[in-house]
Amino acid sequence: MSLSEVAPSHLLEIPGAPSPLAVGPYEVLDGPLDGAELLDAMRTVLDRQEPSGEGPVLVSPGPDDHVVDVAGARLEVRSRPLPGGPPGTLDPVLPAPARRRVLVSAAATAGPLPERAAALYTALVEEIGLRTRCYTAAEIQSIRNGLPLVERYATPEPALADWALVFRDHYVENSVGFLLAMERAGLPREWIYALSKGDRTLRRDRVHAWFVRHGYRSDTLDNSVINGTADTAARAHALQVNERVSAFVARAHAEGRRVLVIDDGGLLAQGYGSDDPFPEHVDAAVELTVSGLKRIAGAPGKLAIPVLNMARSQVKTELGYNEIADSCVRRLRAIIPGEKFIGRHVLLLGYGTLGSRTAHALRALGCRVGVVDTDILTLITAAEDGFETYRSTAEALAHRSPFLIMGGTGELAVTPADLPLLPDGVFLAGFATKDFSLLADGHAEARETVIPHVGLHYALPSGKSVTVLGDGRSLNLFEYEGIANRGYDAYRAGTLLAAKKLCRDLHEFPPGVHLEPVNRVIDEAGLFTAYYDRYLSGTASPSSEVAGHAR
Repeated sequence: MSLSEVAPSHLLEIPGAPSPLAVGPYEVLDGPLDGAELLDAMRTVLDRQEPSGEGPVLVSPGPDDHVVDVAGARLEVRSRPLPGGPPGTLDPVLPAPARRRVLVSAAATAGPLPERAAALYTALVEEIGLRTRCYTAAEIQSIRNGLPLVERYATPEPALADWALVFRDHYVENSVGFLLAMERAGLPREWIYALSKGDRTLRRDRVHAWFVRHGYRSDTLDNSVINGTADTAARAHALQVNERVSAFVARAHAEGRRVLVIDDGGLLAQGYGSDDPFPEHVDAAVELTVSGLKRIAGAPGKLAIPVLNMARSQVKTELGYNEIADSCVRRLRAIIPGEKFIGRHVLLLGYGTLGSRTAHALRALGCRVGVVDTDILTLITAAEDGFETYRSTAEALAHRSPFLIMGGTGELAVTPADLPLLPDGVFLAGFATKDFSLLADGHAEARETVIPHVGLHYALPSGKSVTVLGDGRSLNLFEYEGIANRGYDAYRAGTLLAAKKLCRDLHEFPPGVHLEPVNRVIDEAGLFTAYYDRYLSGTASPSSEVAGHAR
């Protein structure tokens, strides 16, 4: 945690210490870091320093206080225990990891801070910050405990020893558990490249820090770049990431490895799996989302590799989407706790696999749900499920005034023509990045005001106002973990089974998208029976476990 995130009443108090503002640059970092690890982090940084004149000298006046003299400057690292806080993982760890607050400061004996001292200060902040954000061993065990089916199927697969993996998904706990399972199955950790989709998931910084500390490569390839809504800075960063990914793929191929992509939403559409000229191509892929399948289908060039279709698999359709819908509704209610839901009008844009489940969940809460869909058969299904139905957003808004509009189409759900029709004060909740991008991308000539931890308030030219909940992306991932680990356990286990099959029997899969083999390998592995026995039969061991603490 950086200083900017620390309330003034929580600043580190050190009797007799000079005011931090008087000593030059300083940083406050909080996390589960004990005294021995703090000292180890400092020594790790000092050991990396190039020999040049007099080296830095480390002195420790006490177990919690350390001073480094270097190049006419003084760097101080001090730590103190923090009171207990909320759990750092979805499942609590007992005993809870002890947390500390660390103050890193620097001051020159005269004049500005020397360049060498400034570089050492920056390196200390980065290394200590990385370690304060990392999950403890007990927290990692709690994540593994929450994915018992993934654990069950993380059996050795010799073929994985000769593969590398590019994994692009949300930075949440079940992603950590999945990659650990791939590693236990035989994939070398040094050949795992993780990419965040850029969502503001609750503990994304912890996931990234743990990936790096554990030995994975970790970067961000923002989803806004994939769907064409990114700003200049995001596009520039994406180009750099693409270069690093291409270099990773090239190194893997140079060592005789094949490269697998597991992607949530269209990395392959960037060219890694096509027959178009491109610096490097991967050898196989597992696609996790329908939007990703659409992007692959619409990408230039011919698909030149096999892609396993987890997006439309039985395990995701029958089990995964129920959990996704549940997380959407739970996050929605939590982010506007002052709002009444029972009996009020809600408009749902899109009645697909996720939208239909969300509609039923909202109706179960007592909401009066209207549905918009452009596909006539889907609209018939919604009507026969008992919902009021409309062919367009404009038609729906002419008949009702909802307090909430939810979008899950993956396309532009509110157009410029729809804006004047929106009820004043309406909430917009998107569960796909493009749903309300007209507002989030600044194309509506609306005045934007950020509401911290809630969303974006827009004053429209018409005089009305609307609030986009979250950051305009999938709301269930905005400052939230999304789906419970046990809720996604079967889906992650199914993905693991599919990935192992693809890497083991690549010769069986011609270029193209494959669904039937995914369903078959999952069925043959007995995943659905294991899922029922574990969670639904009422005879399995309790599904809620508390991990013991050990670093």
